Amino acid sequence: MAVLAGKAAVVTGGSRGIGRAVVLRLARDGAAVVFTYARNGEAADEVVRQAEKADGNVTAVQLDLAEPGAAEEVLAGAERQLGGLDVLVNNAATQSEVVPIAQTTEADFDRVMAVNARSVFLTVRYAARHMREGGRIVNISTLNTVLPAPGNAPYAASKGALEQLTLVASRELGARGITVNTVSPGATDTDLLNAANEPEKLAMVAGMTPLGRLGQPEDVADVVAFLAGPDGRWLTGQNIRANGGLV
Repeated sequence: MAVLAGKAAVVTGGSRGIGRAVVLRLARDGAAVVFTYARNGEAADEVVRQAEKADGNVTAVQLDLAEPGAAEEVLAGAERQLGGLDVLVNNAATQSEVVPIAQTTEADFDRVMAVNARSVFLTVRYAARHMREGGRIVNISTLNTVLPAPGNAPYAASKGALEQLTLVASRELGARGITVNTVSPGATDTDLLNAANEPEKLAMVAGMTPLGRLGQPEDVADVVAFLAGPDGRWLTGQNIRANGGLV
């Protein structure tokens, strides 16, 4: 059943991993989707091809969300193309080098905050001005806001800001029927996770999880789709910890 038929959705960071799974799931549910990607054009084109095979309406837009004006630019373009804005999923994120606070540079901190926090604020601000009544905003955070890891300060701080923005926006936009929620994935089996961790560490994390495995991108996308769809109408200001019970 196409529960999102006629809905217009924007997903930031949609070419790989969780973002890719979200784009494909929303398209499968009937939404017309515009997604952003930073560099990997091949991966973005493959997402579009996969969606088209299933008769999905998906468009990829390349841009750097750290650039001034980029966040508003993509939303304004998507709104013109799709005729409105009903769903916004802020998934795009970057991470600095994993080093202690004492060794973190201002440039690294500024870059992480620009992509992970400032761009989310700006997309939510745009949605607050332009999203249709009954819309859905879903911001993707991380378990690192409750399970902090040494060397990860800029990333955890940026996601903490995102979570607080969610709470405030849910209060401000509720009168228009717009819900605003956070989804916080745990260890999810993506290229990024595998590149940053040894197999032994990933096996250990899977063993610590009550469900006994790493998450899959589709596990998180299903939660996002629930919040974006009609069944999520009574949830707002929530942080759904989609981590298999790890935290």
